[in-house]
Amino acid sequence: MSRWTRALGQAALGGVLITAGAGHLTTKRREFQAQVPSWFPADPDKVVVVSGVAELALGAALLATWRQPARSRLGQFAAAFFVGVFPGNIAQFVERKDGFGLDTDTKRAVRLLGQPALVAWALAATRRR
Repeated sequence: MSRWTRALGQAALGGVLITAGAGHLTTKRREFQAQVPSWFPADPDKVVVVSGVAELALGAALLATWRQPARSRLGQFAAAFFVGVFPGNIAQFVERKDGFGLDTDTKRAVRLLGQPALVAWALAATRRR
């Protein structure tokens, strides 16, 4: 992967995270609450707000951090964030919660495949040469 491809991937991921983070705090708040596991010992709305702020921060950092080794560490943080929220995606599937148009078990199962792709995207776009 070329330096320019990685940079474009990093910027795009930053934009995706900022968009998602803004959605957490505004128009998509209820949709994101569907991903908070019922067993999680916190208010779903607070979880959505905290994760939204984290996404905004990660997105902004991805758009602002271009020098190594900070860039690589940031990619690792973003990947860890995606791993950390994965149980919510699993819970949405297991608990059969609708959200974001994921109103069937098949759609919710297919979405689970997207999370490893986000982890790989974060790592590939920010890795050292």
